[in-house]
Amino acid sequence: MEVNCEGCAGCCLDWRAIAPDPSDHERRGPRTPLDDTYNLVPLTRDDARAFLDAGLADALTPRLWRDDDGVEIDGVSVAAIDGRPVFFLGLRKAPKPVGPFDTDSTWLPTCAFLDPTTLRCRIHGDETYPTECAEYPGHNLELGSETECERVEAAFGGDRLLDSEPPDGLSALLLGPQAIGQKVFVFPDPDRLAGVVARAESEDLTDDDRALFAAAAVAAAPGTTTTDDERFEAALAEARAADSWVGRAIDEWESRAGELGADAPDPEVAERVEDARGAPETRGWGA
Repeated sequence: MEVNCEGCAGCCLDWRAIAPDPSDHERRGPRTPLDDTYNLVPLTRDDARAFLDAGLADALTPRLWRDDDGVEIDGVSVAAIDGRPVFFLGLRKAPKPVGPFDTDSTWLPTCAFLDPTTLRCRIHGDETYPTECAEYPGHNLELGSETECERVEAAFGGDRLLDSEPPDGLSALLLGPQAIGQKVFVFPDPDRLAGVVARAESEDLTDDDRALFAAAAVAAAPGTTTTDDERFEAALAEARAADSWVGRAIDEWESRAGELGADAPDPEVAERVEDARGAPETRGWGA
């Protein structure tokens, strides 16, 4: 598998606002996400633990789904197993000034770890680098499904997917029951989500809301719907204490941002918003 990522980052941001024909591929299927996030990276339990240990829990955010046969919280019926909500855990996006695919700088929802200036990931190759990111688009190729590389090619031209052969050594796909407790998590106490689901629907989650889901993912038992209560409370305290450069940078990006899709300042403003707060430098494309 060989991809040309330079100047792209199509899988790391929401580029629908500048696309000639925006994709809705994430909104197909029997269940619709409560959020409107595009390209949400599903993290594994081990990924969540790594972010928590690194003090980066404030970079995590949940995804819940609508399901008429689920459990009702805040007047919203969300997907559930045995009356308990299920969710993904992903990486937060912030409005950043980016110019992918040789376009002008535009305010677009961008992965918290993507450097707007270089369009490279700040944690690429680190212990916190998510498995899904490291292997993308390997699983898509293995399943014969369209990749973000191909969507970018169709919308903006150029060659992004240079080799369509799935690589050897891919991790397990974690589909169906085997995903429970590993990539699809069960929140143990629906009553604790009163008010939270409403904020998720309005995309107004608080730091404390997000910490609840980070803790539930870390405390999940792989292959089961059970949660270790003691580990949950310990992880929740740790997640609530997170105060990383990521969370602080997101706050500033949100205060600076113009309308999504609108003209934005030079991406180098990230030096003041992210680098000055301790964001790691990105490696070159040959790294």
